Amino acid sequence: MNMKAYYKITDEIEELANLTQRNLSIEPELYTKYDVKRGLRDLSGRGVLAGLTKIAEVKSYTIDDAEMIPCEGKLFYHGINIQQIVDGFVSEKRFGFEETAYLLIFGELPTEEKLNRFSDLLANYSELPPSFTRDVILKSPSRDVMNAMARSVLTMYSYDLQADDLSISNLMRQSLQLISLFPRLAVYGYHAAQHFHEDQSLYIHSPKRGYSTAQNILHMLRSDNSFTDLEAEVLDVALVVHADHGGGNNSTFATRVVSSSGTDTYSAIAAALGSLKGPRHGGANIKVARMFDDIKDKVKHWDNDGEIRDYLANILDKKAFDQSGLIYGMGHAVYSLSDPRAEIFKGYVKMLSKEKQREEEFALYSRVAELAPELIGEKRKIYKGVSANVDFYSGFVYKLLGLPEEIYTPLFATARVAGWCAHRMEEIISGSKIIRPAYKNIGGHKPYIPMSERT
Repeated sequence: MNMKAYYKITDEIEELANLTQRNLSIEPELYTKYDVKRGLRDLSGRGVLAGLTKIAEVKSYTIDDAEMIPCEGKLFYHGINIQQIVDGFVSEKRFGFEETAYLLIFGELPTEEKLNRFSDLLANYSELPPSFTRDVILKSPSRDVMNAMARSVLTMYSYDLQADDLSISNLMRQSLQLISLFPRLAVYGYHAAQHFHEDQSLYIHSPKRGYSTAQNILHMLRSDNSFTDLEAEVLDVALVVHADHGGGNNSTFATRVVSSSGTDTYSAIAAALGSLKGPRHGGANIKVARMFDDIKDKVKHWDNDGEIRDYLANILDKKAFDQSGLIYGMGHAVYSLSDPRAEIFKGYVKMLSKEKQREEEFALYSRVAELAPELIGEKRKIYKGVSANVDFYSGFVYKLLGLPEEIYTPLFATARVAGWCAHRMEEIISGSKIIRPAYKNIGGHKPYIPMSERT
């Protein structure tokens, strides 16, 4: 069978798919009848408590007389406000991702000496196994970089002589290796896809010792290795604000669920990558970037609030962009009044748009951020406030940096792997049970029918 025929959806496959759809479809009203917390969240948006963590805290409301009161969003890494973390390393004119990774994994801020030793450890682990780039990344490259990264991570199991050792010291080694190697896996996976699927020139740059993670990403990604100080600083902040978001976000929860089974690190992190690839999770900033391309194309006067408002209304009414009815980058499963990561990002987006002479574009983003929540409030019944989330600005940041869309979600993974590794170790250290929530069967019981009597 040739490959086209192999992947073709035939009438027989369509018929089988329809059969499955009929028999596995569950009526929406049954979720209400049995009080199922879909998405592990109740009707007020409050998450179902599934575990405990010391690593990160997402705060979006206060409780007063048993009533949830929305508040300005806050994010804490080991009890320290993310805003203070960013302000701290920015004021001291240094990069912050390595310090943030240290904090997430070890639970405390490093001294200068400890941070330097930690950075040296990461640099020592930044080498891929011999021939890995040629034999794994460059052979049969995936069009999707996230899939390429997942395959690379799973293949690393074969190179690890202690792959299944769950001692904390071994998990620590594996975690540091993954944090150090993810920039390479992301960038090399992208270059391989561009070369073999888009007929672009192939260039593979090794990371430079002494560079921060953000600097090395730009160094390896660009053909001329060049970048400005502000570009590296903004990308570093992006990595910091994406490094963790509590135990309940989809990819981190996937990490903890898979880890609770006692499996190896590479399987757990590959599962997290599969989760993050989804457009409802890590791919949202691509949707924002494409939506703004559409707005810029269809709205003639970017400084006309009425024109912008009309077009946003058309998006909500499923008459514009992708007819989904969603203004991407607006609202969040947890935050209501504000997303602290978006608030941090906003100032850096403004600085970068000035350096790139794209201030008019930044003004358009600002207008949409102001007008969209008002429109959503008018047209939708919502239980909490709506505000711009981190994806609203991150896609624009990556565009200003000249980064290709294909690398957006892999960059998210490069940041979040620090959090995934921390949560995996916490689960193995403190968890004692496999995570197994309940599902109620509503299909009823049926008798077995002999083959001769089936119709």
